[in-house]
Amino acid sequence: MKIRIFILLALLPTVISFAQITPKWARYPSISPDGATIVFTYKGNLYSVSTNGGDATQLTFHEAHDYMAVWSKDGKTLAFASDRYGNFDIYTMDAKGGPATRLTYHSNDEKPYTFSADNSQVLFGAVRLDDVKHRQYPTRVQPELYSVPVLGGRVKQVFTVPAEYVQVSANGNQMVYHDLKGYENEFRKHHVSAIARDLWTYDIATKEHKMITSFKGEDRHPVYGTDGALYYLSEKSGSFNVHKINVDNSSVDEQLTTFDTHPVRSLSIGNGTMTFSYDGEVYTLREGEAPKKIDITIRTQAGSNSDKFISINGGVREMDISPDGKEIAFVARGEVFVTSVDGSLTKRLTNTPEQERFVKFTSDGKAVAYCSERDGKWHTYQTKKLREEEPFFFASTLINEEPLITNGSDNYLPEFSPDGKQVAYIEDRRTLKVMNLETKATVTLLTPDDFYHFRDGDKYYKWSPDSKWLLVGWGATLSNGEVLLMSADGKKRVNLTASGYYDYLPKWVNEGKQMLWFSNRDGLKSYATSGRTQSDVYSMFFTKDAWDKFNMSKEDYDLMKQIEKLEKKDKNKEEDKNKKKDKKKKDEDQGDKDEVKPLTFDWDDMDTRMARLTIHSSRLSDAVLSKDGENLYYLARFEKNYNLWKTELRTKNTSMLVSLNAERGGSLMWDKKQENLYLLSDGKIFKVDTKGAKTTPVKIKGEMQLDMNAERDYMFDHVWLRTNAIFYHSNFHGVDWSAMKAEYAKYIPHLGNSYEFSEMVSEMLGELNVSHAGGRYSRRITNPDATAALGIFMDYTYAGNGIKITEVIKGGPLDKAKYKLKASMIIEKIDGETVLTTRDVSSYLNRKADKFTLLELLDPTDNSRQQITVKPISLGAENRLLYNRWVKMNEEEVEEKSKGKLGYVHIPGMSDGPYRTIYDRMMGKFMDKKAVIVDTRFNGGGDLVADLAMFFTGVPFISYETEARKVGGEPTSRWTKPTLAMFNESMYSDGHCFASGYTDLRIGKTVGMPVPGTCSFAGWEGLPDGSRWGVVPVSAKNKSGEWMENNQTEPIIKIKNMPGMIDKGIDQQLERSIEELLKEVE
Repeated sequence: MKIRIFILLALLPTVISFAQITPKWARYPSISPDGATIVFTYKGNLYSVSTNGGDATQLTFHEAHDYMAVWSKDGKTLAFASDRYGNFDIYTMDAKGGPATRLTYHSNDEKPYTFSADNSQVLFGAVRLDDVKHRQYPTRVQPELYSVPVLGGRVKQVFTVPAEYVQVSANGNQMVYHDLKGYENEFRKHHVSAIARDLWTYDIATKEHKMITSFKGEDRHPVYGTDGALYYLSEKSGSFNVHKINVDNSSVDEQLTTFDTHPVRSLSIGNGTMTFSYDGEVYTLREGEAPKKIDITIRTQAGSNSDKFISINGGVREMDISPDGKEIAFVARGEVFVTSVDGSLTKRLTNTPEQERFVKFTSDGKAVAYCSERDGKWHTYQTKKLREEEPFFFASTLINEEPLITNGSDNYLPEFSPDGKQVAYIEDRRTLKVMNLETKATVTLLTPDDFYHFRDGDKYYKWSPDSKWLLVGWGATLSNGEVLLMSADGKKRVNLTASGYYDYLPKWVNEGKQMLWFSNRDGLKSYATSGRTQSDVYSMFFTKDAWDKFNMSKEDYDLMKQIEKLEKKDKNKEEDKNKKKDKKKKDEDQGDKDEVKPLTFDWDDMDTRMARLTIHSSRLSDAVLSKDGENLYYLARFEKNYNLWKTELRTKNTSMLVSLNAERGGSLMWDKKQENLYLLSDGKIFKVDTKGAKTTPVKIKGEMQLDMNAERDYMFDHVWLRTNAIFYHSNFHGVDWSAMKAEYAKYIPHLGNSYEFSEMVSEMLGELNVSHAGGRYSRRITNPDATAALGIFMDYTYAGNGIKITEVIKGGPLDKAKYKLKASMIIEKIDGETVLTTRDVSSYLNRKADKFTLLELLDPTDNSRQQITVKPISLGAENRLLYNRWVKMNEEEVEEKSKGKLGYVHIPGMSDGPYRTIYDRMMGKFMDKKAVIVDTRFNGGGDLVADLAMFFTGVPFISYETEARKVGGEPTSRWTKPTLAMFNESMYSDGHCFASGYTDLRIGKTVGMPVPGTCSFAGWEGLPDGSRWGVVPVSAKNKSGEWMENNQTEPIIKIKNMPGMIDKGIDQQLERSIEELLKEVE
């Protein structure tokens, strides 16, 4: 009850003051050209207010998120970004209010930057399709610059070089922008590295790009002043402030503001007055004066209810079956529910803004236990029924929640012993304890010296049937997993597997006489250390008798079962005969049958009594054994998705029991008597008929009251608390993390949606100056826009109707011999519609991927026409074709300029596929080359650094020969010739680990640009609203013992691919690499 009262009081000020608000998360301010009005975003809508402050006018009223408004040069029109169709498109509207007009129709996000000098076009950034000549890696994060007519029409590419926040000079002759070199959260702060943004100018007449700032930290968001003045945001002082330089002479820099706690964001200027946001509020600034905070009042109504009832019929994250097999407890949307096994009735047990997880029935089924993160800690609670006449939770009326484990520490993952006397749990994320439920005495089984931590709930353990032992999934390091057998009193600990492989998910079976577990010891192993592997289900037999029975032939086993059946029949006859004579003795015997006997272990040679139960390795999700131990049921993925399989262990007959086509695998669970099997997969619960080989959905009929404001309060607390608990270094990079909580908590009541929450999380985590950190969110709507691709480059300068082809991409839908398509041909119609200049080309291809589409083409060389039917592809598929094209172009250039002496490979990510590709190339196609260029630019990471380091450092030590010729040698699977590695600013995570390792081990020359220090592990997790966030739980140290986070790796030869060169087809880094490697081999 105290909790509910607290929540109500916490929400009350927000509710009371909502009719008249002083906004504390006013973002993206943009000032009108006359300097009189500011437009900003608050709670996902656009507002305008006088630069003198006062009441703000709401301009947009939409459930979508509207932001990044910019003004037309005459001050009459606004352009802004909105995700009304599932992604951010460009819209315009009257600056005084009114309907919005959609201008762009591409399903990649687009952001407006400014209007053209003549007011006819809106300039915006988007990842659409580079110019055909551009030689840069085809990323999906670096936007090109485009323009679209203010009244709508064809989108044209202004330039193909990655650029953001572009501004146009008053005379229209020049642009200024900041670059975007690659991967990093936009709201990261205080970092000084090669990835940091720089300012550039672009001469529209000469098409020349010129870098005008050289600070190693962040310079961004430039705006033009008068008389050559350029204002921008820089972190030269340690925090973002407004600076001034002259566009023609940037050597003299003047800092105009001195903010330090928070960054200055979103600079714009109008008639000599600048505006920006700071600490969630809007400021103005005139040169020579102090910044002025604008007092803004918002009077409006919420666009939707912050609290509402939502139906729960899916989205299940975890489940547990009651001991009597009649109820299922589950967690959905952060709340605990109990449903009948037929799904006819569902009861919600919790109703809190905090998330509940790790649900379990107690051993006697009289309570449902779960964990909830309340008052700054994870606590374990249990809920019981209050009325004895109500036997089931799903039909109960009065329930009571009480603490089960609360000791001032974080406690979660309860596992109850079968006898109901003990509970195992995790304390403070890295300690495994067992507590006696009656005396509350505890025993510590594993300590922080045994465990590392990545995410809440990442530990695993199961009780033995006799309640005296636990099987524990344990990882001593990141590179392997083991299974421990531990006595509940902490006196005995045995590593059962000790294999060096990944052994995980152990389960007791056969009344505790054996265990199941998963291992990749016999499966296909990824070259990447933490890449995907194939596993099998194994069993270890704790008694020699169980092992002997398992190894019986089917015939011998069937004979044994027949004999046991006859013996049981004779025994039952004898019991019936003596029933009247000795009823008391029978009752005692029956009681003995229900009693669980202590387990015995035949310790000698136990590690040899193990068997592989599955006949094919696969991607496994879960497995269970039938009650008689004869059949194995398991969730496996062999190709695309997961299905339920069955193996008859005596015969090894294996077949798919039920086709599920599940994307995320799931879990399997027997009821206590092992009579009914339940499956949780893709958020839904099913009952499995193992004999009939079918599943029946458990239809959930639940609902809950969702308070989005209270949920955001909780999610904020969770992000701060988890970061506080798991951040890899106790100094938090010099940040007072406790102070940051107070600084950012004040914004929560002013957030209107999950975009704004994720952005605020990114700002807060950005204070830590760490990689792999921030928040992410993408709204999901029904049937969103999805632009299809034809697999062509188009001529953006073509002015007529239709799409003019500049190149047909190899492997694309138009690259067919029968079509005979070529550059200069024009696609005039798509599905009978003429491709007009008055529409965005993307609108003709919406939701046409993998659908038959009719194209009508014109060949202007002879005015011939043809119709072809094709299936357009997705943007992702097109990106893969573009990558193949880019690699081939680089490979051909290396072949040509080295006159066949050098090979070329690119490693896009640290995973199994890229390794196999480079192995194929280097040990096959390039085996006769004198050396190979290893291009790792734009490598996004993974875990392959050790494998690559070993592969590139092979040293010949044996030569296999005949008198006539050499026929081989050792090592056979490692490269023994020189390599040269190419680096750039956009290498990330394990990409940086590789750059550092390659350099420290002196494997070869390095060419390119410095690689930012991001060699750390990610700790991403989902939140109840669908957003994701992460921070670094584990980082790394290099060979010298230095932390690699924020420790940049420099190339031996530093050279940048300059705008004006790379977009004209010249890869300066590749050219220099060829030159340097040839010096080494010639």
